[in-house]
Amino acid sequence: MKIALYSRPEMLHDPEELNELLQTLQAYGIHYSVNAGFAEVIAACTGRRLPCERMYTSAPAEDIEMIISYGGDGTFLDTVRLLDTRPVPVLGINYGRLGFLANVSKSNIGEAVRDIAHGNYRREERLLLEVTGDFGRSVDYPYAFNEFSLQKNGTAMVSIEVSIDGELISNIQGDGLILSTPAGSTAYALSVGGPIVAPTCPGFVLAPIAPHNLTVRPMVLPADCRMQFRIVSRTDEAIATLDSREFVVPSGSRFTVKKAKKSAFLVTLQNISFYRTLRDKMMWGLDSREFTK
Repeated sequence: MKIALYSRPEMLHDPEELNELLQTLQAYGIHYSVNAGFAEVIAACTGRRLPCERMYTSAPAEDIEMIISYGGDGTFLDTVRLLDTRPVPVLGINYGRLGFLANVSKSNIGEAVRDIAHGNYRREERLLLEVTGDFGRSVDYPYAFNEFSLQKNGTAMVSIEVSIDGELISNIQGDGLILSTPAGSTAYALSVGGPIVAPTCPGFVLAPIAPHNLTVRPMVLPADCRMQFRIVSRTDEAIATLDSREFVVPSGSRFTVKKAKKSAFLVTLQNISFYRTLRDKMMWGLDSREFTK
């Protein structure tokens, strides 16, 4: 089996955990390659110097069967973008706190690699957003795994005209709006009051950010709709984002968003589910009465 590893080189990595990851991959006969920046970290932390053929710079080899993201949810999003819509599944090992995307704890590295080697995992599809519009510069990856957002740039609020399949829905005034995928519903959209959507539900969440009119509420939209947005700012500029990428755009910019033709794919281990992650992350399984004793 051939896999790739990806991690942000600026992260603080633990030598013992890196050794465990690499030794376990080797023990199960898994051939791996790593991004060049991570290879330098591995060499500095563990003394393991990988040959050039085990490293990649811009993208991993075409024949890999899986890629492991080693970091947090931000690293996971980088990994999805690195694949550039190639149908390679991503496994997220979380180096820090438990994440919704990188949902394998670093303490379970050995078990995760064993399950991969034995084929004890599921390959799950996740939809992507495709966005076109006035970004002000060329966008080499016009997709978002979590969300697309339009926001104010400064203190003055913005006005965003929203149309669905050519029909005007609303003119949202406030700090902006978020259009999230089901996978992104537990990220930024959740923090502004959007609903949690199971990742296999085919739809999007449209969530306003601090709306001036409090009757404007989050909406769940079908995945086959086409959404148009026009943002007007009291200043000359506003902000558009695709996941963690930020673009300064002129006031009056227009954007069209639809479901991408290609999807992203995740690796889900047998003992991990979205609902289990919800219980752990949100602490829904805890009895609040335990804290009042």
